[in-house]
Amino acid sequence: MNSDNTTFTQELNSTIINTGLYIILTTDEDDDRPVYISGNFNNWRTQDKEFLMEKIGNSLYHYKFSHDFDYPFELLYKFTKGDWSEVEIDAEGNRTENRSTVSHAGIQKEHVARWRKNWLPFKQSFLPQVLLISDEFEIPQLNKTRKIWALLPHDYDTSDERYPVMYLQDAQNLFNEGSGMGNWEIDKKLAVMSEYKIGKIIIIAIEHAEEDRIKEYNVGKTVLGKGQGKKYIRFVTDTLKPFVDTNFRTKKEREFTGIGGSSMGGLVSIFSGLRNPEVYGKLMIFSPSLWVIPHLKIKPKKANLADTKIYLYAGGDESSTMIEHIKKFKENLIASEFIKDQSKINLSINRQGKHSETYWSDEFPKAIEWLFFQTK
Repeated sequence: MNSDNTTFTQELNSTIINTGLYIILTTDEDDDRPVYISGNFNNWRTQDKEFLMEKIGNSLYHYKFSHDFDYPFELLYKFTKGDWSEVEIDAEGNRTENRSTVSHAGIQKEHVARWRKNWLPFKQSFLPQVLLISDEFEIPQLNKTRKIWALLPHDYDTSDERYPVMYLQDAQNLFNEGSGMGNWEIDKKLAVMSEYKIGKIIIIAIEHAEEDRIKEYNVGKTVLGKGQGKKYIRFVTDTLKPFVDTNFRTKKEREFTGIGGSSMGGLVSIFSGLRNPEVYGKLMIFSPSLWVIPHLKIKPKKANLADTKIYLYAGGDESSTMIEHIKKFKENLIASEFIKDQSKINLSINRQGKHSETYWSDEFPKAIEWLFFQTK
């Protein structure tokens, strides 16, 4: 700690009033990213503005819990730069254990040696099991076959747990290192999340139809012509999901079942959720091709499904209309009462975001955490 920071701490020690807990943090690696405290007092949310630390010097931060804060008996916490991809680690790159204190007043001094950057490093032992369900899984609704994968939690074989399930489109670009478009690296990101005891989920990854991809993801008659999306949705809902629920230890209920994708894969996922709200309680929609249906009308299929959670993402450098379209879509969801509680919609916008796997990759773990593992 430099002399200025030492002076500050000495002054704080001499003037602090015993009315709350002060946490003072020093770090060996510093940059412009904000620092948050995440813990058992806020459901481990990693970007909670109420627990944003104030930077008060070079590599020096502090946070004061109010005198009337509702403390758990033992306060457990970690420091992050905004999510689990940027959480604190030790000098050797290892996970740090939860910090703790039973004090509700005074000064708690902490130090962080390093921060994760873009989910690195990750541990091989926490990588999900990648299982090829079939090279030629039959799609009777389309009279076709398709390659389908399952990513299972790393300890699936040694556990008797049941898990939530997320069905994702465009499997070729989700974890395949050989993809020409790049990939989301969901295997690595699930590994880091699992190391922190969150994110235990089954991912069912459905490969797209190559030259027929747009046709299969296009629902009804649109500016792209007549699509096969309704049949594709019936395949995922009526054929694939029952197979998965029969052959894997899943939590079958809608509140544990999600569907998602990006671009046209995001669009078909929207329709999957709107047409089958009794099946899908979580929607992960990245950069959806809403321009395909400029006058999309949302007609709720059933009432009392206000607990559907929808994570929307758009990048400002994708197109001139992307952000406008996704904001309008959010407003229509609320106006139609498909979503009655606005807290069930998370709209994430990256003004510099492009229409690419790199940006969807960054958003994936945030979406999974918010959709499945945050209760508030």
